[in-house]
Amino acid sequence: MGLRYTPPTVGALRHRKTLNIPYNKKAILIKNTLDYFIKAPDLKAVSGTFPFSFFSFSEEGIDTSQFQFTSNLMLGKQAEACFEYVLKHAKRYKLLTANIQIQGETQTLGELDYLIYDTETQKTLHIELACKFYLFDDSLGAVPEAKWIGPNRKDTLQEKLDKVKEKQFPLLYKPETADFLKDLHLDIATIEQQICIKSFLFLPKDFDKEKLPRQYQECVVGTYISFSKFDTEKSNDAQFAIPDKKQWLLPPESLTEWFSFSETKEKIASLVTNKKSPLVYKKQKGILEKFFVVWW
Repeated sequence: MGLRYTPPTVGALRHRKTLNIPYNKKAILIKNTLDYFIKAPDLKAVSGTFPFSFFSFSEEGIDTSQFQFTSNLMLGKQAEACFEYVLKHAKRYKLLTANIQIQGETQTLGELDYLIYDTETQKTLHIELACKFYLFDDSLGAVPEAKWIGPNRKDTLQEKLDKVKEKQFPLLYKPETADFLKDLHLDIATIEQQICIKSFLFLPKDFDKEKLPRQYQECVVGTYISFSKFDTEKSNDAQFAIPDKKQWLLPPESLTEWFSFSETKEKIASLVTNKKSPLVYKKQKGILEKFFVVWW
């Protein structure tokens, strides 16, 4: 089967805003940012309801010299930029095309995230990418997937997996997709579908993560507390950072603005009043903690 490489065209990546830091430090940060994303936990939330195959990067050195961190883009687009760069520079994979919009007669039916060729397995893969920050709420639903919800309680892991199962994966088999695949000389019967979920999971403080299934334990990176409990974090020798959502994929060491407890509490108070749950980094005596302060 012949495979034709088509460079991806992602409109959102045309205008990039790079980080305003000295060149030598920027080169280190770029590498660290890519490493931070690649090494971020991959959630393999397989179950009877969601019997997916999951994609993870194999370990190999990636040339970071041409990468630009797109700090002006939304979090999801930043993840796409990192993911595409690695695919395009990996030895194992060939990126065939990305962000393919499938058009119906009157409207766009949806988008296929990535089609790649795995030179090791000699398989063509359709990959759907997600980059999610979820908090565990045991009161939600009866199944594990329903208990993980966004910091501002707007979406759940179950809703995301339902979307992949009911909309994103079936899009590959729509008649409207067939012509596109034909242009790439791809046989739909040979394409394997996988999902990559870069996941950052947070538990209530003092919750025992051993109670969770192992695939969730491996993705836990921090905790969360209510604003009313934030005073328990008070310390004269601690510093705090409150990264904007567009900075959530940056390594913590890249952040330049750190505040005292009182300054941080004032900033968080303003955010939770507007029903926004900030991500907070706390560093003290060489130890870094990550946690959300939730408004709910």
